[in-house]
Amino acid sequence: MINAIWVGLILIGIVISMFTGTVQGVTDSVVSSAKTAVEISIGLIGIMSFWLGLMKVAEKAGLVQLLGKALRPLMRLLFPEIPENHPANGSIVANIAANFLGLGNAATPLGIKAMQELQDLNENKDEATDAMVLFLAINTSSVTLVSSSVLAYRAAANSANVSEIIAPTIVATLISTTVAIISCKMLQKLKKFKREDIEELKEAAL
Repeated sequence: MINAIWVGLILIGIVISMFTGTVQGVTDSVVSSAKTAVEISIGLIGIMSFWLGLMKVAEKAGLVQLLGKALRPLMRLLFPEIPENHPANGSIVANIAANFLGLGNAATPLGIKAMQELQDLNENKDEATDAMVLFLAINTSSVTLVSSSVLAYRAAANSANVSEIIAPTIVATLISTTVAIISCKMLQKLKKFKREDIEELKEAAL
């Protein structure tokens, strides 16, 4: 679907340029943008290596595990349906901690593992549980302390103050995560979204 949208946008641009007589301008823009993309990508290597290395040091130093322990009480409040000693708890905490520290590469496999473990608790394998939906929402809008990719982009673009994005990032992701959690909790209480009611509707339809 996304590929079709991009192809459509490209074709529309080409057709419009033909009718408006700006084909040469479009061609020049394509060449210029391709050159800029390569320059930015090469410029990202250094800063990305620095931040990923720094975050890896934090991971090896046990900062991720320490943050995970601090988050456990909150996880019990957010995911009461998960048994206390179930491995899903550890994977969820580790994933959130990794995202918080900007360890995207480490967070992805942890998130997949957490979903697999939540699926083990799922009685109906064809539908996501409340815990799975909430975890996905939190993971998508997760609070981030340091966004290494954004810092890298700003550095590559010769920003005057690369790190000034850190505070707004924390505030923005904190708000988005709070909204995600509240939305999930509110929707879970609505009758039409409850699993038992959905099953009753399916049986009635049959």
